[in-house]
Amino acid sequence: MDMGLITAAVGMMASNTQSQIATRALKMNLDAQAQVLQLLAPAQNSPAANNAPGVGGNLDISV
Repeated sequence: MDMGLITAAVGMMASNTQSQIATRALKMNLDAQAQVLQLLAPAQNSPAANNAPGVGGNLDISV
């Protein structure tokens, strides 16, 4: 058998494995970033934790 063909086949298999690993790592990184953004995003139309309704609203300082 031609050694060049064997080397090429082994190289293709190795690059395919590297590509799969890189794709998996990228997906895991994107998932982690999405989870962090969900934690950092403020809750819409809800008071802060342990605050009574109205706390943290608008403050009139024009007096």
